[in-house]
Amino acid sequence: MKEMMIQNEVEAVTQELQQVKESLRKLVDLEPGMVNRIIDEVPDLTAQRRGEILTENQKDLDRMDPNDPKYDRLMLTESRLIGIEQDLRAVAKLPSPLGITLESKSVPSGLQLTKITVPLGVIAVVYESRPNVTFDVFSLCFKAGNATVLKGSRDAHFSNQIIIKIIREVLHRYGLAACVYLAPSERSATPLILNAVGLIDVIIPRGSSGLINFVRENSQVPVIETGAGIVHTYYDQTADLIKGQAIIENAKTRRVSVCNALDTLLIHRNRKEDLVKIFAGLDKKHQLTIYADPEAFAVLRNHYDPLLLVPAVAESFGTEFLSMKLSVKVVDSLAEALDHIDQYSSKHSEAIIAESQDTIERFMRSVDAATVYANASTAYTDGGEFGLGAEIGISTQKTHARGPMGLREITSYKWLVRGDGHVRP
Repeated sequence: MKEMMIQNEVEAVTQELQQVKESLRKLVDLEPGMVNRIIDEVPDLTAQRRGEILTENQKDLDRMDPNDPKYDRLMLTESRLIGIEQDLRAVAKLPSPLGITLESKSVPSGLQLTKITVPLGVIAVVYESRPNVTFDVFSLCFKAGNATVLKGSRDAHFSNQIIIKIIREVLHRYGLAACVYLAPSERSATPLILNAVGLIDVIIPRGSSGLINFVRENSQVPVIETGAGIVHTYYDQTADLIKGQAIIENAKTRRVSVCNALDTLLIHRNRKEDLVKIFAGLDKKHQLTIYADPEAFAVLRNHYDPLLLVPAVAESFGTEFLSMKLSVKVVDSLAEALDHIDQYSSKHSEAIIAESQDTIERFMRSVDAATVYANASTAYTDGGEFGLGAEIGISTQKTHARGPMGLREITSYKWLVRGDGHVRP
């Protein structure tokens, strides 16, 4: 009986994936104006159904511990839905990434060659606890002519179901419902996605390092890796205190559950006394827990809530906290800061606070990360903030795309070759 159920699930998912693949032919023929019109209709319908979305989202929230770092990522509110609707409209207004001429030339044989942007094909996104991703991925993939397979987690089951229902309701009006498929939320469906060679062109995992590693290690389909964010900020001996206070507070506390949030502050030994002012009031304002190395602990001991000041251990570094926690380490030099970042970085976002241009340039040249900041909060690592409309993920690898991935990053290219009876001798 169990084997029959598994076989039925395999057949059902495979059939859906085949329909997604077949839908690509319809997407290719859509005019940009029609694409934009369809995307615009999704936020229109979403606005009408906000109450229904929030009701379904609450069902998911009721099953999760509010203290779980994923709770905030899972939660939808009316203001967040309004923001999502604005993001969808922004994507519709962006220029099409398709058919752009990247290169054009004639070769000695007389052939005319043109290199143009084209869709990647069927993009699958495997993700955790973030129902907003469902909207973002649909809009970006659809705008770029890609069909979409979504594999959300059980945590967001009810939220994703209603969101997909709304999206497909719009697409159904145009005979395009098959171009977006939400796979079953059960874990048993994941291997079916990872092994769908010939039906899926690329898989993008979004979530914890455990999820990302699992997809990378088990997928038979090419993967674009969006890594976890273990984020550092180095406060140099030439740093401006006022700038530093604002940047560090924003990078850590703006939204702790996202991948661009600050995890470790490295501070030059000559400026370690600044820690008192940098963290002044953050214990009361944010209940920020600080894991401090011995020198930082000694500086803060009489100036910070003792219940929130904890001696750092080895595990305090190289950890993506996703909560109101931060580790602090005192370093002797820029070189030591760079060594620490090189050892623990996930190559997502790293920052320096300094006034010395030589120090800034060395840091930005030396740090191996998708996004490197000087005197700015790492909270800006975001597709919307980078002018991409929305994002499908933040790639930490070096092939195909790196950093926030918007429309251009989910296209490929092809060569158009025009001749006049040419044959090769």
